[in-house]
Amino acid sequence: MQQPTSLPRRHLLAGSASALAAAGLASFQSQAMAQAAAPAAKPLPGYASFKNADAVIVHSSTTIETKRSAFGSSVVTPTNQLYVRNNLPTPPESIVADRDAWPVQIDGVKKPRQLTVRELKTMGLETVTMVLQCSGNGRAFFPSKPSGTQWTVGAAGCVVWSGVPVRDVVKALGGVADGMVYMTGTGGEVLPAGLDPKSVIVERSVPLAALEDALLAWEMNGEPVSLAHGGPLRLIVPGYTGVNNIKYIKQLAFTAKESEAHIMSHGYRISPPGSKGDPSQPSVQEMSVKSWINSPIPEDGNPAAGTVQIQGVAFGGMNAVKGVEVSIDGGKTWKQARLVGPDMGKFAWRQFVLQAQLPKGTYQLASRATDVKGNVQPETRGENQSGYNNTSWADHAVTVTVA
Repeated sequence: MQQPTSLPRRHLLAGSASALAAAGLASFQSQAMAQAAAPAAKPLPGYASFKNADAVIVHSSTTIETKRSAFGSSVVTPTNQLYVRNNLPTPPESIVADRDAWPVQIDGVKKPRQLTVRELKTMGLETVTMVLQCSGNGRAFFPSKPSGTQWTVGAAGCVVWSGVPVRDVVKALGGVADGMVYMTGTGGEVLPAGLDPKSVIVERSVPLAALEDALLAWEMNGEPVSLAHGGPLRLIVPGYTGVNNIKYIKQLAFTAKESEAHIMSHGYRISPPGSKGDPSQPSVQEMSVKSWINSPIPEDGNPAAGTVQIQGVAFGGMNAVKGVEVSIDGGKTWKQARLVGPDMGKFAWRQFVLQAQLPKGTYQLASRATDVKGNVQPETRGENQSGYNNTSWADHAVTVTVA
């Protein structure tokens, strides 16, 4: 079993300036191909029928992506256009019929017990705004075309969650039991019959320290958490990729070892190309600094020559964003963008804008974010078998023609 450790989140390629330039060029080509290969329209699944069909791309019954053009210029992503990624079929609607009656078992504390949402609501309240992002966001830009949903930028959003802080629940139950080093959440999806539960169950372990920021959330963007997004109760772990934010949470346990569920032991691992995931490899957990441009982009048509507002979003994962630079020439030169809109905390994303005078011509627009600890968004992606954690600014750049 893997020993508790702070796993590295950045596996960046190193190389000469010429190699980086070549990689950057390949990245622009790959992102252009990803933009051109738009999937055919599919109907919204029933559980997500409230989504704005014009703002999303339905990849499958369990994967729905926000269109890049739909992010707009506000901080919070509307619920009706937020992406969906489910590892198992959505539970029946009946589980949200009486939300306050939903039970969650709390183990690995000195006074373990089952609590209902109704009881949790008496134990504390906090609100956090955070970026929710699928581990595979940006997978479509990998030249190797890893298997899995070919997300571009839309498997992410900035969401406001309200619920009880996990630290308050733990305090009320006497504190974490001795020797526990992980916080392990277990989802309440219905498991297929005839299979080993550990082979399919959604159960993830994160370092114990994550409990300080974590919530058991019953509200999202001012409304009860929808079934599509994990209602009636979801574990929220700010700064961590979406799979660690357990939907329909039925058990929260503090454990001495990581979960042995396949989704933890072998799934969502940073595996070298051509290999399979195993417990010795880094787990997909904390997010790192990232940004992309949402306007202008090709699908919105060609902007007119003159003053153009180049805008997008940036986030630091575990750290606040300090600044964003924008390039109009594919990264040859950079200008400091301006952060705009409200600062909703270190886990939220920030809007940025650069006002540029663009004559007629073709431009490669890129953004590069820096967090408060000095971490800079890299040019290259960290190659891995499953296409996880793509933060490459070159991959996320767009080619725009100004008319």
